[in-house]
Amino acid sequence: MLPQQYTRILLAMLVLYLCLLLPKALAHEKANRDVQISHRNRKPDLQHAKIYKKVQHIEKYWTSEKLDGVRGYWNGEQLLTRNGNVLPAPNWFVENWPNITMDGELWSARGEFEKISACVRTKTSNGECWRDLKLMIFDLPLQKSNFSQRILLMKQLAQNTKSPYLQMVEQRKVYSSDNLYTWLDKVVENEGEGLMLHLATAHHQTGRSNNLLKLKKHQDAEAIVIAHVPGKGKYQGMLGAIKVKTPQGIIFKIGSGFSDHERQNPPKIGAIITYKYIGKTRRGVPRFASFLRIKKVH
Repeated sequence: MLPQQYTRILLAMLVLYLCLLLPKALAHEKANRDVQISHRNRKPDLQHAKIYKKVQHIEKYWTSEKLDGVRGYWNGEQLLTRNGNVLPAPNWFVENWPNITMDGELWSARGEFEKISACVRTKTSNGECWRDLKLMIFDLPLQKSNFSQRILLMKQLAQNTKSPYLQMVEQRKVYSSDNLYTWLDKVVENEGEGLMLHLATAHHQTGRSNNLLKLKKHQDAEAIVIAHVPGKGKYQGMLGAIKVKTPQGIIFKIGSGFSDHERQNPPKIGAIITYKYIGKTRRGVPRFASFLRIKKVH
């Protein structure tokens, strides 16, 4: 066969590839990439706790402190919020982290929620504030084992990962309600938020589950600010109270829990706030309501 004939055959094959095969190959590659991006950036399938009510066999649960930080979900590549938004964690913060999905709390110390929240919300800083934070892992959502087995895996991950920014939330067994509430009192006395109880035999379950319970001295909820009430006396010229509306349509005032700075710079009309309370009236109004904070980062 003459060289010209070889050239024509090669050109024909090249044209065939460009016209028929290349578009399919590129489309397949794009589809795979889109699937990977969708999986990586999708909203995490989180497990949420129900309010603790007395259980018969408390020894069947693992108990830990409820950390008041910002939830962080490591999908193996990126650190996400509960809504799937990428958190601006510096590269050195997540260096050497495993490619295993981990659920946890970005945390520094008790009573520092505002500092933590401000740090993880800021996208334009040099990231130095992250040096005070750690991801305190409390679950491995994609592992098929029960919670006791997942605790062992979390311990191994925390020990084997060479990162000062990754730790595990301590899990303990409690054998009586008296011991449980003694621990709760100690945590709250030291500015902690409360306790979490996780059924030892439970597998991870998306959504609210009886397998995961939270215990606080106070209940908390969210409401929207609809008005400001001027202060009187020592609060003259500052905020006296806020009028809020719950998702159920209940309107009431919150006048306690504010610092002087917050009274001078109150939550804006339309802001979502978190408040704590102790029970409700027959009409459904929260009793002894007290301001906690503007709604957490999501």
